[in-house]
This record gives sequence, structure tokens and C-alpha cells, in this order.
Amino acid sequence: MGAGISSFAAEVEAGNFTGLGDIPEGCVAAVLVHLNPVEICGLARLNRAFRGASSANFVWDSKLPVNYRYLLGVIGEDDRLAMMTKKEIYARLSRHNSFDGGTKEMWLQKSTGGLCLLISSKALSITGIDDRRYWNHIPTEGTRFRTVAYLQQIWWFEVVGEIEFCFPPGTYSLFFRLQLGRPSRRLGRRTCNIEHIHGWDLKPVKFQLSTSDGQHALSHIYLDEPGAWFHYHVGDFVVTVSDKPTRVKFSMIQIDCTHTKGGVCIDSVLICPSRPAKERSLVPNCR
Repeated sequence: MGAGISSFAAEVEAGNFTGLGDIPEGCVAAVLVHLNPVEICGLARLNRAFRGASSANFVWDSKLPVNYRYLLGVIGEDDRLAMMTKKEIYARLSRHNSFDGGTKEMWLQKSTGGLCLLISSKALSITGIDDRRYWNHIPTEGTRFRTVAYLQQIWWFEVVGEIEFCFPPGTYSLFFRLQLGRPSRRLGRRTCNIEHIHGWDLKPVKFQLSTSDGQHALSHIYLDEPGAWFHYHVGDFVVTVSDKPTRVKFSMIQIDCTHTKGGVCIDSVLICPSRPAKERSLVPNCR
């Protein structure tokens, strides 16, 4: 055994030892193409060969959505396409990119390349939103859009939204992000005032979505988790082509006028790649 170690040391000293740094970049790239983006970036730290291979365009071609040119156009970056490598395009699209006057955000999940969209409450049609007796836009640190729509009290509760977008092919889930209670700060800490929550335990809220190609989803959910933000799952839809826009309409309604409802915050609507029901948590991971 000692002789073996001595022989190995002599090989290294003589410069005859072959290591990871001696693998051709082309061979490394052929392996990296089968890994996910996070794994690729991790291996890029190993040495120069892996770092060079991790920047190869063909490695990132398979990670980008088929309609990445359209996505760059949505955020106003299509004029830079010729100057960017495929890795740089992926990195740019993986950031939270705002569009449509700052009322929407779009990004790719870093690990999978799946597309996520976030739609602010200000981009939704909310019955009575301009009447301060019912609704207020209040600032909070618990949202990417800095403000949320807070309902004090109303009889007819109706929130409707719509988006037309060229989604990459796949199955998508749609969620409303809501909180029962009014967010605030006390002694420098985030708190939630649940005093004015009422009416949500009497009848469920009806969530629904429909698409321009005839897909529909419907669910009835009681809002009964005060004091924290939750993603309420509306339903799923499937996109088969990316070169034609899909129009998605969605809503949440509670219009039983036998009682008032109040004390709820509406932050946003999230659209993200679906996961199997057994893997889906109440709050999806869209990083």
C-alpha cells in the first residue's frame, strides 16, 4: 500500500497525473446538458474546463422555453437578443421582471425553467374598489407589489381578472394569494389585525377559471385561516402551443347578500407550472 501511495505521489510530481481539469470542455458540456440549471452552475465552480463548458450555448438551449424570444419582448429586452449568450438570456429571464406598468411580474423557475406569472391586485377588476367605505389599498411589506387591496366590509364580493399570454407548453396552476386580517407593524414587527374578519365561515368562496380554448375549473373554498398569507388553488389548465396566445379568465366570488363579508386582503394571482396533487403544498415554491 505504501508503494502505491509513493507511486501516485511520483506521478503527480512528474506532471503525469490526469484530473478533472484535463477533461475536454466538449465532453464536459455533453454531460452538463443533462443536468438542471442549478446543478450546472454549481459544477461551474470546479475548474476552468467546467466553467467554460457551463457557458456553452447548446447546454442552455435545452433549458430555455421554446418561446424565449417572445418572453424577452414582453419585458422589453428583445433588442439585446443578438448580444446575449443563451446562459445570459436564462439568467435575465430568471429574475422577477415587471411589465404592464408594474402590475405584473414574470420569471423562470431557476431549477426547472418553468414560467411563473404574478398579477397584482391593481390589475384585477374588484367590485366597489373605488369606494373607500368598502376597499382600501394599503401598503405592506408582505407583497412584491408594495400594496394590497383590503376589504373592510361589503355585501357583494367579486374579484375578476384576465390575462392573454403566450405560455410555453405545459400544465399550469392558478392561485389567489389572500390573507384574512389587516397587515400592520407593531414595535418594528409585522402583525395582523384579525378583529374585523367576518362572513367567510358562513358560505364558501367560489373560485373559477376558463381559457380561450374551452378549459374550465371550479372550486368552492371556505376562508378560515386568519393571520397568514395563503395561496388558494383555483384550478389547472393545459397549454399545447406557445406561438398562439392563451386567454385565461379567473375570478373569486361570494355574492350571497344575506350577510356582509370583510377583513380580507387580496395581494395577487399566481400562475405557475403544476405539480402532482400529492406534492402540491398550499404555498407553491416558484423560485
